[in-house]
Amino acid sequence: MPRFSVIVPCFKVQGFLRACLDSVLGQSYADLEVIAVDDRSPDGCGAILDEYAARDSRVTVLHLPENVGLGRARNAGMPHATGDYLLFLDSDDTLTPGALKAVADRLDETADPDVLVFDYARTYWWGGTRRNVLAHVLAESGPGTFTAADRPEILDLLMVVWNKVYRRDFVTEHGFAFPPGYYEDTPWTFPVLLSAGRIAALDRICVNYRQRRQGNILSTTSRKHFDVHDQYERVFAFVEARPELWVWRPYLHRKMGEHCLDILAKPDRLPPADKAEFFRRTAELFRAHRPEGAEVTGETAVLTGGYRAYLVRRQAARAAREARRRAGRLRGTASARARRGWTALHGLRPLDPDLVVYSASSHRGMRGDPAAVYRAAEVIAPRLRGVWVVRDEETAAGLPEGTEYVVVGSRRYGEVTARATFFVNDVNWPGDLAKRPGAVHIHTHQCTPLKYLGADLLDRPGARLGFDVPRMLRRADRWDHSLVASRYAELVWERAYPCHFASARTGSPRNDVLVRSGALRGADFRLRHGIPEDHTVVLYAPTRRDYQRGGHVDRPDLARFAAGLGAGHTLVVRLHPTLAAGPARGLGLAELARRGVVVDATDEPDTAEVLLAADALVTDYSSIMFDYATLDRPIVLLADDHATFAASRGTYFDVTAEPPGHVAYTERDLVRLFASGSWRDADAAALRAAFRARFCAYEDGRAAERVVRTLLLGEPMPDAPAARVPRPAMGDGVLTPSP
Repeated sequence: MPRFSVIVPCFKVQGFLRACLDSVLGQSYADLEVIAVDDRSPDGCGAILDEYAARDSRVTVLHLPENVGLGRARNAGMPHATGDYLLFLDSDDTLTPGALKAVADRLDETADPDVLVFDYARTYWWGGTRRNVLAHVLAESGPGTFTAADRPEILDLLMVVWNKVYRRDFVTEHGFAFPPGYYEDTPWTFPVLLSAGRIAALDRICVNYRQRRQGNILSTTSRKHFDVHDQYERVFAFVEARPELWVWRPYLHRKMGEHCLDILAKPDRLPPADKAEFFRRTAELFRAHRPEGAEVTGETAVLTGGYRAYLVRRQAARAAREARRRAGRLRGTASARARRGWTALHGLRPLDPDLVVYSASSHRGMRGDPAAVYRAAEVIAPRLRGVWVVRDEETAAGLPEGTEYVVVGSRRYGEVTARATFFVNDVNWPGDLAKRPGAVHIHTHQCTPLKYLGADLLDRPGARLGFDVPRMLRRADRWDHSLVASRYAELVWERAYPCHFASARTGSPRNDVLVRSGALRGADFRLRHGIPEDHTVVLYAPTRRDYQRGGHVDRPDLARFAAGLGAGHTLVVRLHPTLAAGPARGLGLAELARRGVVVDATDEPDTAEVLLAADALVTDYSSIMFDYATLDRPIVLLADDHATFAASRGTYFDVTAEPPGHVAYTERDLVRLFASGSWRDADAAALRAAFRARFCAYEDGRAAERVVRTLLLGEPMPDAPAARVPRPAMGDGVLTPSP
């Protein structure tokens, strides 16, 4: 008996069917069967299903004699299922890699609940991906099981059948089945969840929910959308027959009204001539099932009136939204004028020679190189007044107590930036910041670059998507000093940003702590995350991919990699900052972190603390390798898609030819390197030494001091490399363009 029976109904999806089946049969967890139901599809679906059944014994195909619709096609498949759990997958959707293994592990952890709810992501036909906006409901559901009464918010999730697995014996015992018609998931999902004695949640994206440009049944304009009324009648009948569920009547009454009003409001659902009738039918249903004494408030209150009143209310709501939009635009214009006035007024006053304005990571708080310079200035030059620019008050709350700050765009921001002599930032300042004569801009950068940047992106249309390179360079024209960590970095920045700055051979202030604390092992980080002192910590820090919309590639398999490291090891994962808020963590990282399989360090504000805690770094093409190299600890490069990455983004040299350590070209190679111990052998040390000599030449632990003394105070540092040098001719160094 298999663990999972995956039921796949098929109708007119021949273009998507192979991807669906491959996503199931290619799962790392193979204890499954597929019940594929050909719902008398007029295209090639039947032949495709037979082809898969011929080569994989786990596939059973049912050819229905007539088309019965999605719900009843699922019903046809259920009697043939023998698995412990049922999973219904629509044939144009796909399972994400590793999904069934994650589901199986969660089922084991929760001792086989009646229902397990998991997450999904919408994948759009144009390539975009968006995670379920209510994913936090799953994350907050806790490690154990619950009922709908315990956590009613579980019913706020999308009421579909395919974001759950169901214990087959539970389904059989209650006789759950799908009715005919549109919205057939509604009279299945509500009864199932309300009846389940034990529900578990999995905070992981297991299904890619395809958003087709055309062909989506529910986006088809048709009177069949009237079926929703019959489906809710079935839900109400189910509840009425079970007194113990009567407590849910007010909730379901409101939910029904909201659902029907949502259908009515969508422009592509109902024929215009039928909308009045749909409203009346909804209002009748709403009145008929209104619980005695139930208050009607909010959106559904419109159902107590007529259709004309509904239209007037919608028109009024649209007018109100437009008025708010215009008022907001006017307020913004007036506020901008006022700020410009205050800025101009303060611009008539002389610059304050002791005022230094700092910003980091687009005003995200005190971090990186600017933070290191700020802290050094507090010690070396306490007369200097440092003011931080932050994006909002929430960010300001994370600053150390007593830190002076201004919120970007505020009047105080205009006043401070109009008077400051020094500006220290690791990204470009906004275009509306006017540089006054005598002001000095110090650009720290955020990395030593491997990937093409700036002007070098002009011949990489995919990589510069969304970037206005000429505007970027106009802003870079304000730089006076560009901090560099090596001769290599100096040449790259001057090629990528052909502007008027001078390169400052200071080193990277953010790395001073790494150079000075190289023997430490990030005790605070380890303690905070419960990592045993004697564990070997392996940090995996991938970069984003420009050839992949969204930037995330889901490899290696983190659970398998963590297991391959063996006892006495802890795998720490830190995603690229641009991926932190997207679906990447929902594809397994969040759930693995919850279970203690890995540690998720993506949100750690202090990168240096994470690096200090790691005994080894595994990365692909992330610039974090240049910072970590200052620690002189082992680095392993995972370069399974190097040719594709280099062709799409462009790299300044072939990192696989001059790596900071051993190179793995497959996940198996990666695991083998750690299993054999060769990740830290003599060859790895030799590669690392050559890498550090080329790319970390100015990293001596005094970079922040050097910036403060030479660039802010104008003092000499005779024992250090020159802080300011003329721009060299481009022929003075060698850069290797990508193929």
